[in-house]
Amino acid sequence: MSLGVFVAVLAAALVHAGWNVLVKGAADKLAMTISVAVGAGLVAALVLPFLPLPSPDSWPFLGISVLLQSVYYLLIARAYRIADMSLAYPLMRGAAPVVVALFGAVVFGEVLVGGQWLAVGLISGGVVALALGAFRQQPLAIAGVVAALCNAMVIAAYTLVDASGARLSGAPIAYALLLAVLTGVVTVVMALTGGARPNIDLRTLGLGVIGGAATTLSYGVALWAMTRAPVAPVAALRETSIIFALVLSRLVFAERVGGKRFAAAFLVMAGVAALRLS
Repeated sequence: MSLGVFVAVLAAALVHAGWNVLVKGAADKLAMTISVAVGAGLVAALVLPFLPLPSPDSWPFLGISVLLQSVYYLLIARAYRIADMSLAYPLMRGAAPVVVALFGAVVFGEVLVGGQWLAVGLISGGVVALALGAFRQQPLAIAGVVAALCNAMVIAAYTLVDASGARLSGAPIAYALLLAVLTGVVTVVMALTGGARPNIDLRTLGLGVIGGAATTLSYGVALWAMTRAPVAPVAALRETSIIFALVLSRLVFAERVGGKRFAAAFLVMAGVAALRLS
């Protein structure tokens, strides 16, 4: 991996954690999440006309990913409504690689080697430690843990879909931008048909545009990097966003991020890196 790709992916990880701060800090988290999805679509729509369309071979993957990412946005709002960012974010981002690894082993018969099982164990241990620590502090935190772990499964699914779709597209940046446009529309439709009535004012929408630009940039850089370097180290480096999220949750929200939670989150990140690189 070149230095340029390394720095770009690391910056994208920080940006990803940053836009999650906007959602967590909002009074109406669903409104902010929808605004981020719409903002991402608006920003992407401004750039998309200047790029070639993705290859039709990638369109089925694109359609599936739009549905998955819309669910992802709605689950983010729920997770942050009932759990600390320093708990929900590591669970969402860290548990996803375990789901991918175990799904491949069970469904596709891809046998995990010793190093991969060790990585799965590290991640699982970190996830369990985070969850148990949360329960001791907040007995009702189980709802937040469930929402975060459900979103981890969604993240795993769209990661697998987009890894194939971006490579088939012939234009990974255009693929990511078109994904953002369609996801913004579908997220609004899903939220409203589900009976939600978010209070989206101009301030929320303005912050959403900033968050939307951040999430589009972050994911676009990750997909671009996967075309310039092996997928495994790129994906592993991107998970440094877990540590960024813990630092930001402590600085911005004064969450109780003690040594045990940092240690558990670092265990998750180390396991993710080992799994990606093994």
